[in-house]
Amino acid sequence: MSAFEPDFAVLPRATPLKVVQVGAGGMGRAWIAALQANPDVELVGLVDLDLATARAAVQDAGLAGLVLGTSVAQVAASTGAEAVVNVTVPAAHHPVNVEALFAGLPVLCEKPVAPTVAEGLSLAAAAEASGQLLMISQSRRYFHGLTQLKAAAGQLGGIGVVTTEFFKAPHFGGFREEMAHVLLVDMAIHQFDAVRFLLDQDPVSVYCEEFNPAWSWYNGNAAATAVFQMSGGTRYTYTGSWCADGLETSWNGAWRVNGAGGTALWDGAGEPLAAALSGPVALEPASHAEEISGALVEFVSALRTGTVPSGEVHSNVLSLAMVEASVQSAGRQEKVLISDVLDRAYAEALAAERRPDVRATLASWETPHARIGGPRHVQPAGSRAG
Repeated sequence: MSAFEPDFAVLPRATPLKVVQVGAGGMGRAWIAALQANPDVELVGLVDLDLATARAAVQDAGLAGLVLGTSVAQVAASTGAEAVVNVTVPAAHHPVNVEALFAGLPVLCEKPVAPTVAEGLSLAAAAEASGQLLMISQSRRYFHGLTQLKAAAGQLGGIGVVTTEFFKAPHFGGFREEMAHVLLVDMAIHQFDAVRFLLDQDPVSVYCEEFNPAWSWYNGNAAATAVFQMSGGTRYTYTGSWCADGLETSWNGAWRVNGAGGTALWDGAGEPLAAALSGPVALEPASHAEEISGALVEFVSALRTGTVPSGEVHSNVLSLAMVEASVQSAGRQEKVLISDVLDRAYAEALAAERRPDVRATLASWETPHARIGGPRHVQPAGSRAG
């Protein structure tokens, strides 16, 4: 992991944080509900290119007095907003985040940070250059069961193997059924990010195969298996399919964690089960807010205290790098190093960046590993080849 500690402006006030939300579609409505339910925030504005959609969302939520508009900076200025929640489509994450950050506003952005690792690196540099917090909402980090699984794993000694099985059969219609790498790009990032949280390890390399079963209703590859080497030597295996009718897993997948001192299981919905060689494993109940509400609580706490949140952009780029590396590995049919993905993305980001201040920040890194981290491919001490 990188030793870099991001610095950002803190807002240590006792009054509710004034928030402008960008995006009023289906997920936008879920975020409006989460903002309404949190007493530490006040939704003061809603931005959407389709003002009719924004008006309908406000009306359905029973809200009054919100400022509506199509410009983040303008709505924020007219409302005295202190932060932005970005619920736009992934392709809009970069421009919306940059506009907000350089308007002096911290941002909580829906996953993924951006469509590509190169754009993710650009956003990490933009956060540095603006001095504002950019946090990515990886909402599945906040499930109580995952919190308990992490605690159980901490009682099992060194972790050798983690597996996730993900089998669902959703008929989305629309763009997802046209995507080339629908499972890896649209869904697997949830589990890839969750294993980083679970282990406190970063990815080193991946070998991935993807394919499309003959009965699939997707145009692109809807099934995949990926094997990651993690920085602590753990191997993480993900196997999933989005055209798997019958006995489906939860949306979190089914997890197994095996360590030197025992094993823990989580079905992705309830509480984990754990069996340790040393005796019973104590699993305390978790009480924090879950899913997007949990991300919102951590975002507000970070702005009040200066504590770096788990979804801070510099770290989160590595979860997206796991996706990009998996797609590359499947296409090339060979193992791909995460460090190579970061190096190529860094060169692309430098070449494409148009803001002089952000480009200067990127250039000051000299290497993405100085900021993002991501270990080189080295064999862990004490491991055996073969």
